[in-house]
Amino acid sequence: MLSTRQAVLRKFWYATIPVESLRDGPKPFTLLGESIVVFLGADDKPAALADRCCHRTAKLSKGWVKDGHIVCAYHGWTYDGSGKLVAIPQFPKEQPLPEGRATAYHAKERYGYVWVALDEPLSDIPDVPEAVTPGYRQIHQFYDKWNTSSLRLMENSFDNAHFAFVHKGTFGDANRPKPEKYEIVETDYGFEAETIVEVVNPPHAARITGTTNAVTTRHMRNKWFMPFCRRLDMEYPSGIRHIIFNCATPIDDGLIQVVQILYRNDTEADCSTQELIDWDAAIIAEDREALETTDPDAIVDMSRKLEMHMPSDRPGMIMRRRLFELLQSHGETEVPR
Repeated sequence: MLSTRQAVLRKFWYATIPVESLRDGPKPFTLLGESIVVFLGADDKPAALADRCCHRTAKLSKGWVKDGHIVCAYHGWTYDGSGKLVAIPQFPKEQPLPEGRATAYHAKERYGYVWVALDEPLSDIPDVPEAVTPGYRQIHQFYDKWNTSSLRLMENSFDNAHFAFVHKGTFGDANRPKPEKYEIVETDYGFEAETIVEVVNPPHAARITGTTNAVTTRHMRNKWFMPFCRRLDMEYPSGIRHIIFNCATPIDDGLIQVVQILYRNDTEADCSTQELIDWDAAIIAEDREALETTDPDAIVDMSRKLEMHMPSDRPGMIMRRRLFELLQSHGETEVPR
């Protein structure tokens, strides 16, 4: 699916830039092929505009923020968070301003990031209860650009059959290539998938899992939020819950930004933040290496190309069907390459 060509995808929220990185000024971002500028406006609330001044099309991201407004670095034209032109420094104070405006997009803060929707959103940002549940800590593991597509990352996130091969260097077990029973229940927002898998537990993972056993199990409760978010709740026999929340933000048709946030019901003394970042980073690196070899055009109209052959491909099949139904309901179809 070529994401930039499907207008309905503009109606969802995507994680863009950490809020803290905006404290020193506006930042550029590309979302679904659109160049935008993200900044902290009035009352420190996030704002997102098209990254073009309506005067001579200079990039607003090259400017700065003053009193909650973004100032163009070319001639000083100034805009508020709604995109309204509020000042032209070369004009006398009594001279009315022209009806200039920069295109504004929906923006709000959640989980430490600025989330942006290019059109009126069809649904809210996915809920992660642990973000406000006492006893859980939140760790911003990373945000990075990958040369793949959002749908490729999503289908990989629910594919247990790749564990034994892609993750043979971390937790995968080549003697257990077949996932156990995999139950999926479709929901209004996507689906929920539940399974129990046995995984290798090397000594350096003992503090991650809470056990020194050479093999342990993960009770995995995985949720897909259309189109490109997922929440993976991994519970170990020790009682530790390792909950990963991802957003695969589409930059263009072959490039995404992957955001990963971790929630744990333990303490820094039990397992340090750096240990958790390093452990998941190794796993993510394995996924990335595999995904960046794939064709980013993940076909959702299965009459065009059949890629699914194994029972473990069922989550991806459901994703593709649901997304194709979404496109059709908004009068869209895929655009072949």
